[in-house]
Amino acid sequence: MQAARVRAVGDARRRLGIQDRGGAPAGESGPSGEGTGPRKRTDVRLALPAVLVWGAAVAGLWLAPAVLLGLCIALLVLAASLLMLLRGTGMSRNKPAGAGSWTGRHPERRSFLATTAVGLLLAVAAAAHSSVASSQRFEGPFAEAVAAGKSVVAVLEVAGAPRPLPTPGQSGDSARWSVAVWTREVSTGGVMLRTRAQLVVTGGKEWERLVPGQTVRAAGKLRPPDPGRPEAGGMSAATAPDLRGSGRGLEAAAKDLRARFVAASAFLPSDAAGLLPGMVTGDTSALDEGLANAMKTVGMTHLTAVSGANCSLVLGALLAGCRRLRLSRVPAAGTALAGLGLFVVLVGPDASVLRAALMGAVGIAALAGGRTGRGLSFLCLAVIGLLLLDPALGGSFGFLLSVLATLGIILLGRRIMDWTPAAVPRWAAAAVAVPLSAQMLCGPVIVLLQPQFSTYSLLANVAAAPLVAPVTLLGTAAVPLLAAAPWLAVALIAVAGTFSAGVAATAWFFARLPGSSLPWPEGVPGLLTMAVLSALTLAAAWAAARPRSVRALVLRCHGRVVRLLWLVERSPEAARHAHCRAASNNGPFANGFAVRRRRGRLEFPSHLSGRNPSWLLRKSAEPARRRRIRQPGGT
Repeated sequence: MQAARVRAVGDARRRLGIQDRGGAPAGESGPSGEGTGPRKRTDVRLALPAVLVWGAAVAGLWLAPAVLLGLCIALLVLAASLLMLLRGTGMSRNKPAGAGSWTGRHPERRSFLATTAVGLLLAVAAAAHSSVASSQRFEGPFAEAVAAGKSVVAVLEVAGAPRPLPTPGQSGDSARWSVAVWTREVSTGGVMLRTRAQLVVTGGKEWERLVPGQTVRAAGKLRPPDPGRPEAGGMSAATAPDLRGSGRGLEAAAKDLRARFVAASAFLPSDAAGLLPGMVTGDTSALDEGLANAMKTVGMTHLTAVSGANCSLVLGALLAGCRRLRLSRVPAAGTALAGLGLFVVLVGPDASVLRAALMGAVGIAALAGGRTGRGLSFLCLAVIGLLLLDPALGGSFGFLLSVLATLGIILLGRRIMDWTPAAVPRWAAAAVAVPLSAQMLCGPVIVLLQPQFSTYSLLANVAAAPLVAPVTLLGTAAVPLLAAAPWLAVALIAVAGTFSAGVAATAWFFARLPGSSLPWPEGVPGLLTMAVLSALTLAAAWAAARPRSVRALVLRCHGRVVRLLWLVERSPEAARHAHCRAASNNGPFANGFAVRRRRGRLEFPSHLSGRNPSWLLRKSAEPARRRRIRQPGGT
């Protein structure tokens, strides 16, 4: 009785996710190879709210305001229903077991109801936020002016860093630039509209010098936005921007530091001088077009600009420095958050940087509170927070790729590292597991943007992985030193440039190999075939790391196939057909196989007697009689 009670308590603790203090650690195996303690499970409770919020954000990019209103009402009704059901089940907890409470003995169901209700409420908030931009795209006089393509004179507020527009067949500095802006005043046809809508302005090289926060006046022609885009429209500038206000202090200082870093890196070789500013500050203005194409061919485009990986490296370095100074938990968290915010201002609020920054901030908060090791929960919180702040990120492929890469590292990276044999060093296993796990989930999406297969992508990223951290850390440390100690900054830039030259050499080497880029199907067929290839690659990695497990799996499959064939042969119809066939041949049966006399041929299988039949049949031990052949022409 006592043993049964202990087992029941242990089962209840495992269902609730409570680990016994005296048990074996999670994932530890006993002598038999089976886990002796409860396995550590991935916390997926925030995954459903993240998916709901993302779906609502994407719906806001396509649906009209009236349809969005109906969607919000439906989500609110569903959330209220779940909350009422949850409240009813909570009031029935004091009832005896089996007295109508379907969640009394299953607290995980109550957790699912509460999580779904919260996710629906957050989705309503995201859809309501998206409805503001949706109304600007579909309703009002400004939307009519955009649809008609009218010429306007507008007062604009710069909302993002200018980006160069590639010109086909032209290398060097770009002649056209695009910049995201917010409208303040729009004058067209003698009517002035005071509205705040998001536009994308394309203009000449004079638009390159703008800084976020500046106010400019320009004339141009409006054009409708592309379907699914968050902007209310576009504007082709006919004049240069007329500055009306200076940018914000931090962003203007960040632009000045980026320009000074590019100038300070000019003494490096051409490849390093163009790649180093891109990897450190996100400024790719000096990057050679040939090197950019080579890195694109081998799947190293994410290294040509600052991404979430750089943000994570900076955050890790800040935390390590705080630990080195023996700071307590809360001051260390505050210092790391401040440094992370300055880094985001320096490189610009890109989608991947924002995702990594917010995820790092949540992780630091968990560290300050004493709860760590929940990477998927941190990622879901980062996704929910960013989409609530800016629902337009839901339609960004860069944001999607960033989230998928992090998700692959969280879900698959640790497992691939655990598959590797103990003889392989941990750092070597991580160098392969991180790019492989990220590529598994990003590959199907990448082929939608670029329908080609980078044959040496994994090898190139593994070879360049040890060089990324020195470039990021040394280059980032050199940026503030350009104002305080220029000679020390130049020394750090020289060392970081050496590592960035190694990254460029790696890209050139793999891009020049035969078959480095192969064509791939476009659209949905390409996505599905790449997903299948990713699954097969993951299975091949598991098989290469676990040959004994593969052998055991093959033997189990073989045993099941043999059992299935035995059951098929034991069926009445198969037995009757085998009996009729045997009667027509008039031959004996040996171990369930019909053999004709004087020929020794295998006819067909019938029933098995339980023994292992010889395969193929052995030859007789008696020597065969040889017939004498007469010589030609003999009598």
